[in-house]
Amino acid sequence: MKRPLAACAAGLAVLLASLLAAGALSGCATPDGSSRASSVDPAAAMRDESGRYIVLAVDNPLAAPAGRAGSSLGGYGPAPRYLLGARAAATLAALAQEHGLREAAGWPIVALGWHCVVFEVPPGRSRDELLASLATDPRVRLAQPLQDFDTRAIPNAALTIAPSAAPAASAPTSTGEQVPYNDPYVNLQRGFVDIGAAQAHRISTGAGVRVAVVDTGAALNHPDLLGRVTATRDLVGEPAARFETDRHGTEVAGVIAAVGNNHEGIVGIAPQAGLEVFKACWGRTGAGGAEAGARCNSFTLAKALAGVMESDARIVNLSLGGPSDPLLDKLLGELLRQGRVVVGALPPDGRRGGFPTGTAGVLAAGVAGELALDSKDVVAAPGRDVLTLQPGTGYDYASGSSIAAAHVSGVAALLLSADPRLDRATLCALIHGASATMSLNASAALEALRSRQATAKRAL
Repeated sequence: MKRPLAACAAGLAVLLASLLAAGALSGCATPDGSSRASSVDPAAAMRDESGRYIVLAVDNPLAAPAGRAGSSLGGYGPAPRYLLGARAAATLAALAQEHGLREAAGWPIVALGWHCVVFEVPPGRSRDELLASLATDPRVRLAQPLQDFDTRAIPNAALTIAPSAAPAASAPTSTGEQVPYNDPYVNLQRGFVDIGAAQAHRISTGAGVRVAVVDTGAALNHPDLLGRVTATRDLVGEPAARFETDRHGTEVAGVIAAVGNNHEGIVGIAPQAGLEVFKACWGRTGAGGAEAGARCNSFTLAKALAGVMESDARIVNLSLGGPSDPLLDKLLGELLRQGRVVVGALPPDGRRGGFPTGTAGVLAAGVAGELALDSKDVVAAPGRDVLTLQPGTGYDYASGSSIAAAHVSGVAALLLSADPRLDRATLCALIHGASATMSLNASAALEALRSRQATAKRAL
């Protein structure tokens, strides 16, 4: 009878650990068992007062569940309990008890074998001192501040164009050649013309390629996005209706993949590419109630990147940035290891650094003509007064490295569509090679690919 009793005792120990974690990590009770105020909205608190929170990760040795773990979690709140193993649960419960921590959100990152939790720093406790103490704890894989990040677009106010104009019979290419389009505003798309997109479309339009747009939401019902968005996930937890009214993600999506030849508005750089929109940022209101950029944090971005890992997207557009972030850097490294093409927007000073452009392997995009781009690691692309989509059915101009990054992602989609076997390093080399004159050229990149393919064929 000894062995069955021992097994029973071990099982009870695991069960007790899980129950302890369920209480200490549920977000409904503090570590000492006292009730939390039900009026506290952790989503709003993390957005508005990020300085009160830390991100902590521990090992979570658990077999991956069916489905897309890490990408199926919408909004804020603790992860489903079946994704939290007993060992991780016990560790987190003990850490919460020892340091007086209270959970705001938790989620698994299956690809890393971690369970992450956002904890609220106890009142009167120094966040830096708490992090220093946790950093030396062998049970902790990662401990860092909850950090803020911003999108990199500069909207141009009062330039909205009504969706009505005489259809354009053609669009000029960089060589003066005319390519037929029936989209009314194609002749107003300076960036489209500058990078030779119309000429490039004779070779590729991005068909069969998925681009993950980690950003705000986007206007899915905009006439120029219909059929282009293949998947959406909201990692912020705002009301569903807000997804459609977000400006920044709509602008970025329009530059990448606005529908061509639909008698509507503009043409995207890769008009037949599919978009997967991961809402990790929320719009901020400026003077007069207009949206003035958008903000994200370590938590929302980490969930989005974990979701991208489980998606079919080969290109990841990050038209945003901020400080270096250990958790996000780890996830970014995993995406690059998977062979994904990651495009990031340079910060306003034009220097690589922070997240995401500080990571080697990321295609860093800056605005052509506005930066002293003296690094071969930077791609210059259109980003000044670029006509793109607005929520609803509108069109407007936008500027910033967010828009430059969207152009680079679009060209990457053209290349992958033309040759799905391209590896990340070769694709990046083609894009850099087509930017030798300090401005990205889609047509030149595709011609270089054709030349490469012809050389490889002759060598057979």
